[in-house]
Amino acid sequence: MSGPLSHVRVLDLSRIMAGPWASQILADLGADVIKVERPGLGDDTRGWGPPFLADRDGKPTTDSGYFLSVNRGKRSITVDLSDPAGRDIIRALASRCDIVLENYKFGDMARFGLAYEDLKTVNPKLIFASVTGFGQTGPRREQAAYDFMIQAMGGLMSVTGERDDAPGGGPQKVGVPIVDLMTGMYTAVAVLAALAHRDHTGEGDYIDLAMLDVQTAFLANQAMNYLVSGKAPVRRGNSHPNIQPQDVYVCRDGHLAVAVGNDGQFVKFAEVIGRPELAQDPRFKRNADRVRNLPALVEIIKAALIEQDRAYWAERFDAAGVPASALNTIPGLFEEPQVVERGMLRHLPHPVAGTVPQVVSPMRFQNARLSFDRPPPLLGEHTAEVLAELGLGPGEIADLYDRGVL
Repeated sequence: MSGPLSHVRVLDLSRIMAGPWASQILADLGADVIKVERPGLGDDTRGWGPPFLADRDGKPTTDSGYFLSVNRGKRSITVDLSDPAGRDIIRALASRCDIVLENYKFGDMARFGLAYEDLKTVNPKLIFASVTGFGQTGPRREQAAYDFMIQAMGGLMSVTGERDDAPGGGPQKVGVPIVDLMTGMYTAVAVLAALAHRDHTGEGDYIDLAMLDVQTAFLANQAMNYLVSGKAPVRRGNSHPNIQPQDVYVCRDGHLAVAVGNDGQFVKFAEVIGRPELAQDPRFKRNADRVRNLPALVEIIKAALIEQDRAYWAERFDAAGVPASALNTIPGLFEEPQVVERGMLRHLPHPVAGTVPQVVSPMRFQNARLSFDRPPPLLGEHTAEVLAELGLGPGEIADLYDRGVL
């Protein structure tokens, strides 16, 4: 492995999305990530399909697209944590790792004797991150949570979706598991900060990440809009609450997203649509004016854009430096020349399928280049390899298999 974290080893006891997203980020950065899965079953998401990856003969494997999206770059081992011999393996691995990630329910790690307080006795410099729905404190700490539930509880669905009085109005979840993904991002940032702190102090640390906390944090401008005004934000469809014009508009042949970000861009926007006087109209001259007088502005824009096709407007907005785009499908995104040029989609060798598509990390380093050499692992693919690194011989490993520990 290469990359800026090629000196780091991670013991990944997490599954589903939030924890594995964090460990995939670390793996992309070069860390040796050892993913621990249940014997015979593995991570729940292996079965979250269809669709499933097809093998060389076109037959579906047991690995779903969901699993493949979040487990690149890792080594998979199977260990039964309910077995004392399995717990001994985890302790031995933790003694050799820099980071442990887990997302079991509150108290489970302590019940296994694998909590931070237990593992730091074998590795005082260990960084241990627990990812749960509600954290290690508070009245909900023992409750399970999923992304959809937290989007609802955390206020996100109150500001996502078309407004209630419009066709199709009502609350909507985000189209990807955004709370899981953001929790994974925060987890990766936190463990890297703990690594930097350890470099100065020699001390490990315990990190408590809660999905509801993360959702609360990334309400961002919507939360602050409420806190400074006392007014609860509402669903506005695609219309931005603070910057205008930013919305999806109907053209003669479909929809176009326009994202005017400042007053200078609005001058150019007004020129392109043939209404340069709008930039001097006191109702629209400044962004705050446009937000206050948005209904009148929207009607003017609608009347202008419906006269031409999307390509006509996109070409002219691009030339004027006004951000705008037709609405891509996901297949269309992967045909976008910019995405192709940046190499965001790659096909990695896979032992069963031949190759597996991967949407790779957007991070680019000049001096510590990332490589994407290891596909999402088969269940238990690296068990014997990792245990051999711990010093176990073939006979000992075979015995553990026979006893159902692996």
